[in-house]
Amino acid sequence: MLTPGKSFKPGVGADALRAPNILDSAAQDRDVLRDLARKAEQELTGVQMASMDELTLLSNRHGFEALARLALEACQQLGIPATLLFFDLDDFKRINQLYGRAEGDDALKTFADVLRIAFRESDVIGRLGSDEFAALLTGTDAVEIAAIRARLEEILDERNATAHRGYDIRFSIGQIEFDPRLHQTAEDLLALVDKALRDVRHC
Repeated sequence: MLTPGKSFKPGVGADALRAPNILDSAAQDRDVLRDLARKAEQELTGVQMASMDELTLLSNRHGFEALARLALEACQQLGIPATLLFFDLDDFKRINQLYGRAEGDDALKTFADVLRIAFRESDVIGRLGSDEFAALLTGTDAVEIAAIRARLEEILDERNATAHRGYDIRFSIGQIEFDPRLHQTAEDLLALVDKALRDVRHC
């Protein structure tokens, strides 16, 4: 804007009126990108929290299904096998009744830690609900249950020995081989797990 009483310098005021300030524009772009990155990070954190079991910090059932679905799709594309293992803590209801809910929660966290130690980073591990856990082993078939049980019990025995509880954490284990002709999705496998766990409880 021109001000009375001030001299006009050609090429300065006129250019300033016509051309946008490049530095201001770049700063605005950076602010917009920063806001978008912040929102994306918040949304990603929200998705991760929604997919995580708050107690054990493993994937919850929803998160496990999503990760297992991706893993099984990769196995099908690569033509490699996969095996789903599922676990159920023994006498978990009794632990809660005799020692309290906090002790039961501690037993779940301990078992989750054992699973994290025993399996590979490429395996998908999750808590399906209550005292039920699962592990999807990619690139693996005909898993030797006895060897896996021995490995888990070895780690668990160390935890049981150092915790000095009034009980020992024990578990039951089962397995289902992934067959793309029978199991189209991760949900199909988990449906079989649910049935197997129900059958075990009714025995």
